[in-house]
Amino acid sequence: MNAPKILVTGASGFVGEAVVFRLLLDRKFIPIAAARGATRLNGLCAVVPFELTEKALPDLRGVQVVIHAAARVHVMNETAIDALAEFRKVNVEGTLRLAQRAAESGVGRFIFISSIKVNGESTVLGKPFKANDFPAPADPYGVSKYEAEEALKQLSLDTGMEIVIIRPPLVYGPGVKANFLSMMRWLERGVPLPLGAIKNRRSLVAIGNLVDLINVCISHPEAAGNVFLVSDGEDLSTSQLLRRMADALGVKPRLLSIPYWVLNLGASLIGRRDLAQRLCGSLQVDINKARDILGWLPVISVDEALRHTAEQHRLKLHS
Repeated sequence: MNAPKILVTGASGFVGEAVVFRLLLDRKFIPIAAARGATRLNGLCAVVPFELTEKALPDLRGVQVVIHAAARVHVMNETAIDALAEFRKVNVEGTLRLAQRAAESGVGRFIFISSIKVNGESTVLGKPFKANDFPAPADPYGVSKYEAEEALKQLSLDTGMEIVIIRPPLVYGPGVKANFLSMMRWLERGVPLPLGAIKNRRSLVAIGNLVDLINVCISHPEAAGNVFLVSDGEDLSTSQLLRRMADALGVKPRLLSIPYWVLNLGASLIGRRDLAQRLCGSLQVDINKARDILGWLPVISVDEALRHTAEQHRLKLHS
């Protein structure tokens, strides 16, 4: 019972829940799950209600580390009139309010799950983002994450509470939703996809690899005050990802080799050039800083992570 207490926000979400399960398995810490809604963690550990837009905050007395995974996430079809203002309410103001309470309560370390969007939207092929690059967020979500990072750094200077920032790219794994889930469904249904000729490179991170880096950052003394990028250590083109995901699912992909310029033109004509960029552009990250400072390397290969994702997806379909 003398194990350190760790509060994990966003514990009903994809990343936060995975972090809590890892802490429960390791049994080195006592996790407290802060969640805005129903969670599978009830009965497994202490669960407290938490909403970033509310001024009421969880009791942080006796908590040594906060892992802050809760956020207003990137919205594909934004409806807010002032999207940046909405992101700021949650991702900047809510984060800073929690961090200030943490500092006042004697929390020693605050781990902030940010986003690679702080670095920017895309990279030149073969020239990955690095942790120390000058930030260049291009959308309201990325801007809000960057502003939260800067506010946390200043709070650390003012209070002495240690800050660790992790910027993941797209996170996938068992239970993934959104675009990754849609991709699996397209492959299962045999939908022809015009992406067979795409030769971009994109970094992804399996949930197991992200959680492992977070776990290292809980107690590693050199993590304090640093920003880390994280990925699986292998960058894939969109066509490679589709083929390897199809293999994990046990299906044959139907990929059409359509030139990029044709796809880009078609996307522009329907006002979805951003979609072409996400599917055909490159976004690579350099994880050498995490290796050099923390001795961290990915613990799960891409193919192993895709296989686990496919297995869970099939189990859910037949349950």
